[in-house]
Amino acid sequence: MSEHPDRTGKPGTGSAGTAEGGVRLQKLLSQAGVASRRASEQMITEGRVEVNGRPVLEMGVRVDPAVDKVHVDGTRVVVNREATYLLLNKPTGILCAMSDDQDRPCIGDYLGERQGRLFHVGRLDVNTEGLLLLTNDGELANRLMHPSYQVAKTYLAEVPGPVPKDLGRTLKNGIELDDGLAAIDGFRLVDVEQGRALVEVVLHEGRKHIVRRLLKAAGHPVQRLVRTAVGTVRLSNERPGAIRRLDGNEVGSLYKAVGM
Repeated sequence: MSEHPDRTGKPGTGSAGTAEGGVRLQKLLSQAGVASRRASEQMITEGRVEVNGRPVLEMGVRVDPAVDKVHVDGTRVVVNREATYLLLNKPTGILCAMSDDQDRPCIGDYLGERQGRLFHVGRLDVNTEGLLLLTNDGELANRLMHPSYQVAKTYLAEVPGPVPKDLGRTLKNGIELDDGLAAIDGFRLVDVEQGRALVEVVLHEGRKHIVRRLLKAAGHPVQRLVRTAVGTVRLSNERPGAIRRLDGNEVGSLYKAVGM
């Protein structure tokens, strides 16, 4: 017999079930900011809530926030209060490391007491600015970094101008680099002014310096590079060096992008 909850709300994996222990599902949804407890109960009776991949339709089911996975309308809900999801707008000149034995400035300098519990998701080279995700959720971080999930990253690159009209097509078709063919997923010319151009590049490639290498190979070496988005999580008005917590929708979008 399956241990997942069926449509009658029987116990799920972990501690999810009707036995003592854990937190009642409707209370957990309320604490996670999904809806009020009464509205959460309505969601449950409507079949909109899943625990460990199976719908729960009755009250009284208890969930272990550290183990069980909860989805509402197909989107993962952050129910583990120990999980941390941060966005850092990394300044240029900062190493993508928690510490440095040569005492060079690094992202750990911006995290203070939190750095022992966190690690960065992927890297930005020292001269690249912008969005860097930090978390203690190892499963999510590993999936975001794994090439098989093809999570898109968006960059703004300043390059010498003008740029040819077919630059985007050239980059999408692919350019042969010293370690194989590389291509982008999206391209947009943002601005042209006084001998320079600002272009937006979207790709899921994870090879080292891939944006810089592609644009240089296309004849437009990067003068400044800023990562503006990972998936649908974007920089907004954060100043360089600023850190903010991701909201539930942003975390849910990252879970969805990697099939969690």
